[in-house]
Amino acid sequence: MLLRIWNSLEEGLVALLLTAMTLLTFFYVVVTNLYDVFYDLGDAYPPLEGPAFAVGDWLLGLGQQMTWSLAMTTTIFAWLIFLGIAYGVRIGAHIGVDILVRLLPEKLQRVCGVLSCLIFVAYAGLLMVSSSKWVSSLMASNIGVEDLGTFGLREWHVTLILPIGFALIIARLLEVLVRILRGQQLGLEQSNEVSDALSLLDDTETSRTETHTDSRRTRS
Repeated sequence: MLLRIWNSLEEGLVALLLTAMTLLTFFYVVVTNLYDVFYDLGDAYPPLEGPAFAVGDWLLGLGQQMTWSLAMTTTIFAWLIFLGIAYGVRIGAHIGVDILVRLLPEKLQRVCGVLSCLIFVAYAGLLMVSSSKWVSSLMASNIGVEDLGTFGLREWHVTLILPIGFALIIARLLEVLVRILRGQQLGLEQSNEVSDALSLLDDTETSRTETHTDSRRTRS
């Protein structure tokens, strides 16, 4: 039950951050380019010059005030990356290079999977510990984020995703490790571009063959 809730929460956070980053970027681009339209409208139609220029000035001022949007987008993107890494481990979306491992017997493939999980957990653990120390030092200094100080954001607020993200990665890797030990899977079972491409090619050839066969039947 708790795992289902966390999975849904993880997917919701990824979708929310991606939506927020997209909308913020879109709004900033629109604001910083739309004021020219009203200036041109005022120049083309003198009776509308007053209100058109007023709207153009307002949009120009709003765009100049939104210098924080780039920093906010970068911050959201950083959080999205580390949440996405853990999510990618869960759904097996990371690219895996396991050509040699697949040639081994299933028992050895499972052993390689266990070793890989342990190595990745150890590496993520080291990064989690070191990033936690970095966040602690930033908390002590309490320095504000450039261009985001008006929102009360500090640098440790932004970098807090590092230890959190690595902790989530470790949790997902441990889930994979448990499934390997239970015999539910052989390894990390990450995405394989070669096999995916070959599968797509086979599907395309099958579709063409079926279409050609249907065409010949229709003619006959």
